Amino acid sequence: MFFILSKILLFTISPFTWLLIALYFAFFSKKSIRAKRGKYAAIFIALFFSNTFVFKEFCRQWEVFGTPPSEIKHYDVAVVLTGMAEYNNDLKVLSARRGIDRIWQTISLYKSGKIDRILITGDHGYIIDKGLHEASQLKETLVKWGIPEHVIITETKSKNTYENAVESKKILDRLFPNSTSVLLVTSGKHMRRARACFVKAGVKCDTYSTDLYTGPKRSYTFDELIIPDVSTMNDWHGLLKEMFGYVAYDLTGKI
Repeated sequence: MFFILSKILLFTISPFTWLLIALYFAFFSKKSIRAKRGKYAAIFIALFFSNTFVFKEFCRQWEVFGTPPSEIKHYDVAVVLTGMAEYNNDLKVLSARRGIDRIWQTISLYKSGKIDRILITGDHGYIIDKGLHEASQLKETLVKWGIPEHVIITETKSKNTYENAVESKKILDRLFPNSTSVLLVTSGKHMRRARACFVKAGVKCDTYSTDLYTGPKRSYTFDELIIPDVSTMNDWHGLLKEMFGYVAYDLTGKI
């Protein structure tokens, strides 16, 4: 029930949804004062949530910053959270999204001898099956690329971050009954919630953030400061999802 409700509520925290509501009042409200407020709200939402500078400044306060690979010590296993691919049912192949940097960086760490095993956790996060079974499909791909099959462990039951942590804990306890060193790998803006879930589940781990939007040093280009970018509105949706998700997990005792 929590899973389905969370997916429904995602629609309500999208700036695009807010923009549509404001435009509705601006064009269809019979009261002039309400239409005027709708017009101003639509302008504000469009300009504020399309400004990359504003987004990055908010994101900077939320993201868990990355660590240079050279500073990563050796770990027995890297736990990689899914949510980085879609499945093309016509071509029967995985299609990478921005989050694919999670597995890209993990492969790099493995090839450089920083980690011994890779645990990919998560099946798919959809209410309806769309052909994506990410952990198993990623394993199949990595084996084709030459990574030994015994190196890759898959967890295919979980559908959200909380379940990622709970199910991964079971596997870690079974495969590594003695103490083991764990590196948690996920996107920078997702790391705060993921880390809290794994700590709550009893997994002691260090973090390795990927596909970061920001870093310790501020650096902006002219277009990020001035020119609106419609894709930034979608980036805001992802950030707000993490913020509201963290609060929801806290209120329901998941972190």
